[in-house]
Amino acid sequence: MTHPLYIGSAAGFSGDRTDAARPVVDTLIRRGCAAVLIFETLAERTLALAQLARQADPEAGYEPLLVEMIEPVLADCLRHRIRIVGNFGAAHPQAAARRLLRLASDLGLRPPRIAVVTGDDLSHPDHEALLRECLGASAQGLKITSANAYLGAEAIAQALREGADIVVTGRVADPSLTVGPALAHFGWAADDWSRIAGATMAGHLLECGAQVCGGYYADPGFKDVPDLANVGYPIAELQADGSCTLGKADGTGGCVDEHTVKEQLLYELHDPSAYLTPDVVADIGDAVVQAVGPDLVRLAGVRGHPRPSHLKVNVFHAHGWLAEGEISYAGRGAEARARLAADVLRARLAGLGPLRVDLIGVASVFADDAGRWLDALPVGDARDVRLRVALNHAERRSAERLLREVTALYTCGPAGGGGVRTGMRQRLGTRSCLVPRELVPARVEFVQ
Repeated sequence: MTHPLYIGSAAGFSGDRTDAARPVVDTLIRRGCAAVLIFETLAERTLALAQLARQADPEAGYEPLLVEMIEPVLADCLRHRIRIVGNFGAAHPQAAARRLLRLASDLGLRPPRIAVVTGDDLSHPDHEALLRECLGASAQGLKITSANAYLGAEAIAQALREGADIVVTGRVADPSLTVGPALAHFGWAADDWSRIAGATMAGHLLECGAQVCGGYYADPGFKDVPDLANVGYPIAELQADGSCTLGKADGTGGCVDEHTVKEQLLYELHDPSAYLTPDVVADIGDAVVQAVGPDLVRLAGVRGHPRPSHLKVNVFHAHGWLAEGEISYAGRGAEARARLAADVLRARLAGLGPLRVDLIGVASVFADDAGRWLDALPVGDARDVRLRVALNHAERRSAERLLREVTALYTCGPAGGGGVRTGMRQRLGTRSCLVPRELVPARVEFVQ
């Protein structure tokens, strides 16, 4: 097809606003053209948490806010033929698809045709030898719990061509949520590298939700953004040549201009001439970013090169328990008292492992796990300090000691401590490796 495809973004991460989709869908309906709504809710940490959730509950492991995100717009998307594509399946896309079917039934809607993209999960024992071979020496001693490969767009495109109303994926590359619909809509060849690269960078602009519309961009007096409280989410108009025009949902705050687009375009790109994805190697060295109207910016001139021969795989391994505790000190000498409390904890917990110490408001963002930065910093006169300590330990009972010791600071520590808060959670560590793509075939199955 030659007519444009509109793709709206309604989420940029797990936990994003659940009211984001409504203005985007309303705008897509007014456009009256072929349209897709995407939800990008998956990051490395998010997937690790999802794997833990599935281990605890066989029907869990997908985006916790799935229903809250989809329910407000599902009826209109089905009525107006706006396809939904999301990686909100996380560690259990089949369970997410089943939940969406129940949601449609609960709302009295026709059963949507839901496709699930699988193949990314390499957690079966049969995969362990392959993972250890690819990890090499770094796999020694690891207790591998799960693994996921970054799939590309081809299976998404297949699902849409086969009539899916909703496509649920696990771990796919973020831009592939956009590339898949573009492949299905325009009928591009699988090796039409420059067009695919253009769609990839459109997907890169969309993948972080409101970020390209002024969210996470605003800096008062330097980069002002209007009505940030009602920041809009982006909509890309893709053309058959791979170029796109980026805007935002009608009637929303924020802004889309050359500055916001360029900042997002360069986000996470280590090499702008070789952005590696499962679908293509994108090159923005000669790309043109040009404002073409209020809150409208065109991106063109992206070039593409053949896709990599290997896929990235994140391997999750048991990494113990993270215990954290906080306590506040205020008034004269607050910083010195907070430091003394940290010294008490170091002495009481000696031998358990490195203790991360932060003085929030003094040294936290720039601190380090070893504490060298904080120890070298002269004691100041901060009068409002929150001490945060953290410990990672392989054994739960040992990690729990930190929680008790922080609580004991109420009467066993320096004067004037208050507002203790503690928490503990299981952790998965992450290692990455490359696997030949032919060993990780993607599959499409429809859930009834």
